[in-house]
Amino acid sequence: MPRSAVGLDPRAKAQVLARLRSAEGHLRGIIRMVEDDAYCIDVIKQTRAVQSAIEKTNALLLERHLNHCVSTAIRSDSPQERERVIAELLDVFENGRAAGRR
Repeated sequence: MPRSAVGLDPRAKAQVLARLRSAEGHLRGIIRMVEDDAYCIDVIKQTRAVQSAIEKTNALLLERHLNHCVSTAIRSDSPQERERVIAELLDVFENGRAAGRR
């Protein structure tokens, strides 16, 4: 079952969507550059810009998650819930490191 971000601040959601749409636009531009045989360094500069936009998006999402979901779980009376959110964060970062090493 998909989970949702309960009570997501509309302003934060708008920021995330704006960053993702910007990255999407950049990515479409990069595809056109490759199709048009653009200079490799120019393509790399643009892919790095997309990576930066995604990293900033992740930072916004992580900040929201830590300030809302994780802090709520840590304050809860349920040790299982506290362990779950910690394990969830560790899993995200462990998988991220493994994906980066490929």
